[in-house]
Amino acid sequence: MSDAPHQPMNPGPNLQQTVPLLAVADMTAAVKFYVDGLGFAITRRWDDRGRLRWCRLELGGAALMLQEFAKEGHDSWRPEGKVGEGVTLYFVCADALAVYQAAVARCLVATRPEVGNGMWVTELKDPDGYRIAFESPTDAAEDAVYAG
Repeated sequence: MSDAPHQPMNPGPNLQQTVPLLAVADMTAAVKFYVDGLGFAITRRWDDRGRLRWCRLELGGAALMLQEFAKEGHDSWRPEGKVGEGVTLYFVCADALAVYQAAVARCLVATRPEVGNGMWVTELKDPDGYRIAFESPTDAAEDAVYAG
């Protein structure tokens, strides 16, 4: 190690986007939830022996990645519970109420939107237990509940 004074990293405009990688137990179920249910599009993918193992999903300016963990072999992994327990991803959007309405119309289970911190917020749980929240700014009263 150098004796030079520590210089903090200043990535500035070099950082462009955070893209979380979610470990999933069943890629088919995860893709059904995110693509068929929420409307994400697969923009990149890795197929291994004819099976989708990793993909990048995008919706508007948001992105995330899914990777099915190997259940056997040298790089296998078995979580003790659902891999997503305790993890919430928040997507800031123009209209969280529209996301809620579209999700319910596609038979997804979403929480009734409520106002918290000046934002409408609705949440869903994906097949692996990840909580997916959508929020949008509002002038509605704090703790208001969507009536629609």
